[in-house]
Amino acid sequence: MSDWLVLLLAMLAACAVVVVITLVRHRTASAEDDPSETPDVIEYMTMWIGVVYAIVLGLAIAGVWEARSAAADHVQAEAQALHEISERVRVYPPDVRDAVRADVDAYVRHTVTTEWKTMVDHGRLTQSGTDLLDDIRRDVTDYQPKTDFQAQAYQPLVDQVAAVDQARSARADSTGATMPGVVWFGLLIGAVITVGMVFALQIQRTKRELVLAGLFSVTIAFMLFLIWDFDAPYSRGIAATVQPFLQLFPHIKG
Repeated sequence: MSDWLVLLLAMLAACAVVVVITLVRHRTASAEDDPSETPDVIEYMTMWIGVVYAIVLGLAIAGVWEARSAAADHVQAEAQALHEISERVRVYPPDVRDAVRADVDAYVRHTVTTEWKTMVDHGRLTQSGTDLLDDIRRDVTDYQPKTDFQAQAYQPLVDQVAAVDQARSARADSTGATMPGVVWFGLLIGAVITVGMVFALQIQRTKRELVLAGLFSVTIAFMLFLIWDFDAPYSRGIAATVQPFLQLFPHIKG
């Protein structure tokens, strides 16, 4: 049974229970019961629907913002690890040092000019980027240190290569949308219900009430747009950028 089917059945069951209980109470009510004395619960229900939906919106915004911040952290960690490799390799012989730095520059250049566009357009990394990272790993791990000083730098360099690989994998996991489809379904249905409850209160056509109803609807629309904008950490609006790479490798042109 799919998640969507479970969700649909749960919603129908909850609605059916409320309707059945209401009808049973209506049919079994005694003659002394006066419905006109029953407190009006419409305003109470509207208030709680608004409160619950506000909590859901807040959690959704917090979730996509946290995912966006994590995506930016992955980029920063990857760029920093590459910078450390480029700097720490200076203790190696010139031919090895230049080879490693050339491969690092090639990887950064590919990331900021080609791979980033692939991430934005298709939500995935490139095989060329993986191959360039493998070149860096081979350059670093295949070299046999000749001095104690080089031996001391070897393991930290290997660790930095692993850090690049880890940050790259995390970046790959963050390329897609953050919010599942079922959450978007709940957010949109909740928006319709919350705005619809305004009309259940039978608002009048006074200027003040119309302005308040409009502002209420605009606020919900803005919140939904904000969630949608943050939902793709690398491709929309306030998105994570390649700026950390360009700051640490200023000679690379984006």
